[in-house]
Amino acid sequence: MFPDFNKWSLPLLILVLQVLIFVILLLLRYYKKRNISDLFLGLILLLTCYAQICYTVGFMGWYNEFRTTKINYFLINIAYALAPLIYLYVKSITQSNFKFKNKYWWFFSPAILFVIYRFSIYTYDALQPSFHETQNGILKIKLDEAYVQSISAFIETPFMLLFLAFTFQLFYNYRKKIQQYFSNTYKLELNWILTFLILFSVLFLYGTIQDIIGSFYTDLNYEQRWWLNLLSALVTLFVGIKGYYTDTTKLNRLDFTFSPKTIGIPEDASDFEEDQKSISESDISTVKNLMEVDKVYLNPELNLSDLAKMANMSRGQLSEIVNTAFKKNFNDFVNGYRVEAFKNMLKEDKHKQLSLLGIAQECGFNSKATFNRVFKKLTNLSPTEYLKTQLN
Repeated sequence: MFPDFNKWSLPLLILVLQVLIFVILLLLRYYKKRNISDLFLGLILLLTCYAQICYTVGFMGWYNEFRTTKINYFLINIAYALAPLIYLYVKSITQSNFKFKNKYWWFFSPAILFVIYRFSIYTYDALQPSFHETQNGILKIKLDEAYVQSISAFIETPFMLLFLAFTFQLFYNYRKKIQQYFSNTYKLELNWILTFLILFSVLFLYGTIQDIIGSFYTDLNYEQRWWLNLLSALVTLFVGIKGYYTDTTKLNRLDFTFSPKTIGIPEDASDFEEDQKSISESDISTVKNLMEVDKVYLNPELNLSDLAKMANMSRGQLSEIVNTAFKKNFNDFVNGYRVEAFKNMLKEDKHKQLSLLGIAQECGFNSKATFNRVFKKLTNLSPTEYLKTQLN
């Protein structure tokens, strides 16, 4: 009897309905604010929901109640569209003023071709006699299930793996990039995106292992495959909640039109400053005076553009000075001064008046996590351990 609410169908149904709420919220927000990352995430959730709904109605008794259902024609593998959507979602967040380019449509060509193919065989089978009396027509059985699905499974795995690899590379290149622009990067590190990528990679790995076992070792029934669907539903709900309530538009307000040479991230040639000058002692002295005399590092929002304006230099020129003359990236360069300022304040017994975090904030750090990580990196000690060495 349909619908049958049981221990298999009910958890999936509840989770899927909740995810659909976030799909609607994300798409409505995209409509109002035109933030394209909302559109990408909404489509990611919608596709995963589509896959979950197909399994959910199965556990609710759809196939038993409707023996001649044609739903199998529309159980289209979502990986071909999901993989490029994940890549574009991360790209839209980690690239300022992201615009969807026509060339990105090529990413979806396998998905588009697969949809066209499925509708074609459905149209052909629907024209055959007695199609309404059976679940699957001749092309569905003789072509799709006999050959195409197996071939598709072999293509799908490397396709998904390739896009995940590109996406991880994109994310870690972004992490390296912000080290060259900003002195405090905690709010820009987008740890949520790393969690998002890891979760989808786990689902991909789980699904791949399950397919290998089901294809080469033993048939897996619906109940045994249920656990993957439950995990997928939980991950999708988590992604929907975090994606909706996390501000992913930070970079839209930042100027990323310049790319320092040392990063090695290929961008348009126009992104590079053409007016980089050779490094002179006076240029180096100017930068040192700003840091040591004016103490501009005390500004927690200090970035490459700000310091370049103060030094009357281009960003390219300043970046070259920091990387070549001081042999550091911008983040380490500025935070090195902040750590030294912190040490000096400890020598002045400021820790008797302020907490260690309070002192760190006085020195230009804007988060405990950044301070602890930078201090450990530059001194090989935690702030507390360092204080103990000074007191002994």
